[in-house]
Amino acid sequence: MRKFLVILDDSRECLNAMRFAAMRAAHTGGGVVILSVIPPEEFNHWMGVAEIMREEARERISAHFDVFAKWMRDKQGVNPELVIREGDAVPEILAQIKEDPEIGVLVLGAGADRKGPGPLVTEMTRNAGSLDIPVTIVPGTMSKERLEAIT
Repeated sequence: MRKFLVILDDSRECLNAMRFAAMRAAHTGGGVVILSVIPPEEFNHWMGVAEIMREEARERISAHFDVFAKWMRDKQGVNPELVIREGDAVPEILAQIKEDPEIGVLVLGAGADRKGPGPLVTEMTRNAGSLDIPVTIVPGTMSKERLEAIT
């Protein structure tokens, strides 16, 4: 089964990337992998504090995942899988793609402000030529209706 890999982070554009991945998966009989990467700088504290912070980050990610997963199951009939990795985002995304041969498309949400599409889109497009899968960039300002029309 081909899977759409989508990144769960705190950005607003993440929502449209989630919607797009779920709708495409529903229309093509595919699956969705939701990847969240916990940056290493969150744990530059004493070991006990770092463990507590790591667990809190995982709980926060799981809570966000539960919201997206419920919508995907209820509205699109897609049951996503959650993967949580720790490290720098780009290397962890690349590692996930390499480790899961069923991933067929990377879906990223692009920001619409003056700063550009966002650091993740910028970095991943730099790596796009060396990937074995296509990258789909979904505008963060695209309406739900437009997303439905193109998926």
